[in-house]
Amino acid sequence: MQGLVDLLTQYNVFSAFWMTIRLTLVSALGALVIGTIIAIMRVSPVPSLRAFGAGYVNIIRNTPLTLIITFCVLGLYLFMNLHLLPDSVDPKAQLFTWAVVGLSVYHATFVAEGIRSGINTVPQGQAEAARAIGLTFGQSLAQVVLPQALRAAITPLGNTFIALTKNTTVVSAAGVAEASYLMKNMIEFSPQFLYAIFFLMALGFVILTLPAGLFFSWASTKWQVQR
Repeated sequence: MQGLVDLLTQYNVFSAFWMTIRLTLVSALGALVIGTIIAIMRVSPVPSLRAFGAGYVNIIRNTPLTLIITFCVLGLYLFMNLHLLPDSVDPKAQLFTWAVVGLSVYHATFVAEGIRSGINTVPQGQAEAARAIGLTFGQSLAQVVLPQALRAAITPLGNTFIALTKNTTVVSAAGVAEASYLMKNMIEFSPQFLYAIFFLMALGFVILTLPAGLFFSWASTKWQVQR
């Protein structure tokens, strides 16, 4: 117990986990936007869009997340000097932004597949009926199919959100001061508290992910589509 108190006193643990929360929330929003677009491409009647969506999912999903984060930060930002924010912005904010891009691009593939699986649960007759009354593909998708698909995809989307929370540890390789980055410093400078460090970090991630898992389990039951 004394080790935990010393760690909380010497290190800004709450700030590190707040960075993890920020990474998770912003990346989840980005992944949801990109993943929805890719899912629409996957079910589009245009062959080229379907091919692009399938290619995106297959290539990105099978690429290690560490490689994607490294490419974004070291390749695009540091080597090619591409800035998503104005040059006057703190470099830490630039690193945060590129880390969000990497996390969003990677997890968008799982979001897309989750939404596509939800789309497949919607009876085809409903889409055909929507087209029969004059709705375009986009209108039938937005007004009939997607609302039901998103409700059916709550469980896979929740699993992706939880995985994203844990995968934020990868961005420590980019120098973003989140929980795992702090853990490395704690192990380096306070090795006598090794077990306390692992317990503290494990407890922190349980606190972050357990409520999310319970919420998505409740939501999937509450908002499931009755057939």
